[in-house]
Amino acid sequence: MKISAIKTLVVNAEMRNWVFVKVETDQAGLVGWGEASLEWKTRAVVGAIEDLAPMAIGEDPTRIEHLYQKLYRQSFWRLGVIGMSAISGIEQACWDILGKSLGRPVYKLLGGEVRERVRMYTHLGGGAMKAVYETFDPAPLVDLAQQVIARGYTAVKVVCVPYSEPLMGARVVKKFAQAIEKLRLAIGDAVDLMVDFHGRTYPAVAIEYINAIEEFHPYFCEEPVPPENVAALRQVREAVRVPIATGERLVTRHQFRPLFEQQACHVVQPDLCHCGGLLEGKKIAAMAEAYYMGVAPHNPLGPIANAAALHFGLSTPNFLIQEDMLTDVPWRWEVIEHSLETREGYWLKTERPGLGIEVNEKEAARHPFQQEALPTLSLRAPDGAVLDW
Repeated sequence: MKISAIKTLVVNAEMRNWVFVKVETDQAGLVGWGEASLEWKTRAVVGAIEDLAPMAIGEDPTRIEHLYQKLYRQSFWRLGVIGMSAISGIEQACWDILGKSLGRPVYKLLGGEVRERVRMYTHLGGGAMKAVYETFDPAPLVDLAQQVIARGYTAVKVVCVPYSEPLMGARVVKKFAQAIEKLRLAIGDAVDLMVDFHGRTYPAVAIEYINAIEEFHPYFCEEPVPPENVAALRQVREAVRVPIATGERLVTRHQFRPLFEQQACHVVQPDLCHCGGLLEGKKIAAMAEAYYMGVAPHNPLGPIANAAALHFGLSTPNFLIQEDMLTDVPWRWEVIEHSLETREGYWLKTERPGLGIEVNEKEAARHPFQQEALPTLSLRAPDGAVLDW
């Protein structure tokens, strides 16, 4: 079996574009699908896939480790998130081909299931940018949380940390803490609450914010500092008593290695559409396991990403919980044919071969590329300086 072509299909889902990767083989009808979606980098990722395709065409798609090594190492220049997203989409599609060729679901090929179902969480607002990233007042936060819980979720995540300068005053800290308090009172203790800092803060402010909400028992606080400074993250971890998670903006085990060596967090969050794919994600998880860290993969992306994440979660011992964003567009599940099923806040196993999905290319073509919504001009300090989104 040989790879005969690699193609992309871009699907605009309003808040982001999904980049579907189609790997075709020389066996009639046998194709694999992966996902390489990356916000505001759609054209760059599609270009990277086109650049990588000549290195993969003619290769056996079932030699997944070999193909990964070729794409990663023989590119010479080490690949950042754009190039690694391209590899991730190709790699996932190869797993899909392998599973289909053997008549087995991918998780069976990743060591088999270690759990019967995969716990999920979602964002308040589901997928609208303003609801997810720009809602800070308690009343709409509570309303959105109750809507999520009504859909069966037992865990929710909020991104209501203020856009912050290196230091912030008491008024801002207290307002943030009051919002989290009201949210906790509204949802009760039976629902886990995650707080995503989105890399908006530097250590001093992150520590102050986290200590102000400790009594409301966040399941974890995510990305309290930007990802490039592991020592700063460790400073936060050592100064607070709330579990710390990070990793959505890191790619390959090599970028995750300092997190483990400095024990800078409690939970790692590789994104299977960015980090290098399923096998690289498994390697990152295995490293995390050696340091007694959990894995809660990042994934606010499309339906193929959901399918890949299910197989990862079913087969990974130190997996904790899986992010999803299932209500971003009402036609989400019309662009694929699938056997995926959710119940009471969990993804259920699938026995369908491969990743368990096929793309409806005609339906997907009804939603062609559009420029994604950009962060608003409100991401400014009072003096007009740019802040982290």
